Amino acid sequence: MEAVLFAAHLVPTLVLLAFALNLYVLMFFWFLNRKHRHRRVDAVKREFEARFSMDDLPPVVTQIPVYNEYNVVERVMRAVAAMEYPAGRHSIQVLDDSNDESCALIDRVAGELRAQGHDVQVVRRPTREGYKAGALKYGMTQTAADFFAIFDADFIPPRDFLLQTMPAMVINDKTGLVQARWGHLNREHSPITHAEALGLDGHFTLDQGARSYSGLFMNFNGTAGVWRRQAIDAAGGWHADTLTEDLDLSYRAQLAGWKCEFLFDVVVPAELPENMNALKAQQFRWAKGSIQTAIKLLPTVFRSNFSLIAKIQAFFQMCGYLVHPLILWVVLLSFPYSIFVTHYRYPTSGLLPFLFLLGTLAPYLIYGIPQILLYRRTWYKNILYLPMITIFGAGIAVSNTRAVLEAVMGKTSAFIRTPKSGDKPVKYKARISRMTVLEALAGAYCVGAILYYLEVDKFAAVSYMAICATGFILVAALSLWHVIATLREQWNEDQPEAT
Repeated sequence: MEAVLFAAHLVPTLVLLAFALNLYVLMFFWFLNRKHRHRRVDAVKREFEARFSMDDLPPVVTQIPVYNEYNVVERVMRAVAAMEYPAGRHSIQVLDDSNDESCALIDRVAGELRAQGHDVQVVRRPTREGYKAGALKYGMTQTAADFFAIFDADFIPPRDFLLQTMPAMVINDKTGLVQARWGHLNREHSPITHAEALGLDGHFTLDQGARSYSGLFMNFNGTAGVWRRQAIDAAGGWHADTLTEDLDLSYRAQLAGWKCEFLFDVVVPAELPENMNALKAQQFRWAKGSIQTAIKLLPTVFRSNFSLIAKIQAFFQMCGYLVHPLILWVVLLSFPYSIFVTHYRYPTSGLLPFLFLLGTLAPYLIYGIPQILLYRRTWYKNILYLPMITIFGAGIAVSNTRAVLEAVMGKTSAFIRTPKSGDKPVKYKARISRMTVLEALAGAYCVGAILYYLEVDKFAAVSYMAICATGFILVAALSLWHVIATLREQWNEDQPEAT
């Protein structure tokens, strides 16, 4: 029995270690090819100017998929209309699946933009079938254009976005996707948004950069990118059988022979979720969708002619959210492991402890280094929030474990958008979910384990459980606090005004 319990604790621990150590592999590839980071945009521009002119830029349709985005849709529509491009070659599709007051706002803004000379079409479908993927697919049937820029409603593209991205399509007719980097509109809002910004900066600098510059599989991030119709068609079109239609399509396109380009210096700012429940909903969708995509495409990836390292990195990318059920598994087993396992122990010296130390440091490096690269004046302030990455990462393990299990079991669920505030307050659903209760119970369990460890002088086990306890309790507390705040706002709104 001891051997089984030890193995049940050891195996997921080693898998977690493998995921952590792979971050060093990505960092190695990034440093090996980092010269491409700033040179790529200039190289694309020089090659385009040497071989082509502005008259060679093809027509582009910008698609804005929208579902009840009243707070932000006007802002993105006006920003997209302000983008610079040769006259008559840029049109806008607002793919509106809304069923609230957003519809009237969209129609009004679209009418104003048309009066200013912009080509704006509001596309509405009979049903919301296929959610975002279905909207993008339907929009393609309404135009003969060969290129599609895509922006979620909370993004604000810079005026020169198309002028910086479309040349990459023109100079290489095998480029199917051009992806820009995300910026952050509300990083300073709270520790939550600071932690989210750190995570996204790490992804778009070292992770996405390493994959793009080294010829590995890279993914479309769902927005702030441009697609070629031929690549979408060759890949089989937009599919709605996963919650991450962006990851799914980008992998299928690369398997079909199309190239993906990442332009680091083209930055599109966007909103970060400011509410813990909104963050968990977003992470749930990403976690479930990526595992759905892994189940769907990894067998094809492994059978493909891509290199072994590309296949391994595809596994780590699509299966990255497995770390959350593994974290939860290790946490739940640590207490009985410490009580019942007496003959089997992790070595306290040698290679394995050294690897554990490297694995512990890896997230801080992959999220910390980008701050130095991106923010020369404020990086030292930003990295103060690095511990929040670890704490929140542990805290959302309960919710993301449910997401992974639903994906494995084939359970379908709706595409739940992340509420955005824009310049107006967001109305969130005021409901205490079962996940919040489970997070609080997980935190209490960890606290109990810590008290036991202190009682029996097992101090080495305290640090890991303390991080997890802090994460579970903090995430549960913030989830509950945001529900209470929403209920308070709703109560205030319902009170009659004093006369």
